[in-house]
Amino acid sequence: MSNPLYAFPTACEQTLRALARYPERTAFSWPGGSITYRGATDLIGRIQSVFMGLNFKPGTRVAFLTANRADTWCAGVAAQLSRLAITWLHPLGSLDDQLFQLEDSEAQMLVVDGITFRDRGGELAARATALKAVFTLGPADYGTDLLKAVEAAGSATARNFAGPDDISTLNYTGGTTGKSKGALRHHGELAGFASAILADFEIPDLPSYLTVAPISHVAGTKVLPTLMRGGTVHMLKSFDPEAVFKTIERERINFTLFVPTMIYVMLDHPALDKTDLSSLELLLYGASAMSPSRLVEGIERIGPVFSQLYGQTECYPVSVLRKADHDPKTPELFTSCGFPIAACQVKILDDSDQEVATGEAGEICVRATHVMAEYWKRPEQTAETLKSGWLHTGDIARADERGYMFILDRKKDMIVSGGFNIFPREIEDVLSQHADVAMVAVVGVPDDKWGEAVTAVVVAREGTKPDADELINLVKSKKGSAHAPKQIQFVKELPMTGVGKVDKKVLKAGFWTGRDRMVG
Repeated sequence: MSNPLYAFPTACEQTLRALARYPERTAFSWPGGSITYRGATDLIGRIQSVFMGLNFKPGTRVAFLTANRADTWCAGVAAQLSRLAITWLHPLGSLDDQLFQLEDSEAQMLVVDGITFRDRGGELAARATALKAVFTLGPADYGTDLLKAVEAAGSATARNFAGPDDISTLNYTGGTTGKSKGALRHHGELAGFASAILADFEIPDLPSYLTVAPISHVAGTKVLPTLMRGGTVHMLKSFDPEAVFKTIERERINFTLFVPTMIYVMLDHPALDKTDLSSLELLLYGASAMSPSRLVEGIERIGPVFSQLYGQTECYPVSVLRKADHDPKTPELFTSCGFPIAACQVKILDDSDQEVATGEAGEICVRATHVMAEYWKRPEQTAETLKSGWLHTGDIARADERGYMFILDRKKDMIVSGGFNIFPREIEDVLSQHADVAMVAVVGVPDDKWGEAVTAVVVAREGTKPDADELINLVKSKKGSAHAPKQIQFVKELPMTGVGKVDKKVLKAGFWTGRDRMVG
């Protein structure tokens, strides 16, 4: 049991405290509505009373499938206050991946955005056998309408029952075998993340924050810091460049977060030069490397507002490349993933967990209060990732004499495309099931739009002529559009290592020749 004398206030305590401080201000705004800080506090209390009435044991997992909505975010806080642990299903994930997460996390409750995900929620509710309660926000022909249940519950005061040793979140990441792993945090490990962000990210004093990327992932980590500063979270359900431009101009947005692919779409959009973006003070980007030439274009056309974030599900944030580091006069820093934040101890270590010399390549390893506690139900992988008292990120990098880090490659074969982490093995497993495919290897290929484009290199079975579109659509149907290869190359044979494995290093080298930085 941790000593309560040294406990950091939990994230849900920080939320209630922030909401109480500015009762009349607008906490959340979205097309067609808004809710004040007081209104959000009241909604959290009423949802909490519904959840508490179910008498679930502490630590019971509650899964959420939702677009960006204030009420589902409030429901997540209500669950955590009630000693329940939350796990966010990826809104773009396939049915199989979402079912796997429900099963692996042992979720007993599912909360579904009944407008955006009514049909998918119904499929999950019908097929996930461990579920004991299903709530929809808005009417559906399954589950209980949470909004109606909240009305019936009447007024209730939100109260925190969770301590630092209660499980808070179970966030799923990709795994080397292609199966996701649940990164588990107790309230104690989650507590410091908002303060770490406020300390090192250049968030405006009074944030007007636009969430476009899913709040289930990194965009959601900026909601609490915004509320702690007394700002407003403006929510859009999906990335529509015209809606983004109009919202920034109308609401005087001063802070947002995009993946590079979104920024490229905005730079190529005719509305950019006709839109007043002068309110923007901070545009965070991350999840994949950004093309330096496009970054210069963004700075010239949008302003000196760009800042890159780096972290992972197991520890976020780790480092930040601040606005002053984005100087077109010193473009060498554009390929850096930033400088370690104050709340993290970061070292570049070799395979023996010894620090490498400045400028030498090694693995980024991290210590921080917000590092995950473990991978849920995976003791061997936990021991491997957290060995020697360090979180091993799997990212190979070098650091310069000032401490700026430059990622060279990933220890594992992960591809980052359009901001999504994609594991080649998952795609290879799908494609190798096709009757016309003899062998397949999937790699990330440099791409100015996607960061990396998923590319499948296929050896056809003798006497067959596989159809590239058919193979792409097969992956799309099994794994979702983010995983679908952007291109398929047919070859007579794949390069092999001495032990008979596909030599991906050789395969990738052909695509990466002439590039300064390998990101795949």
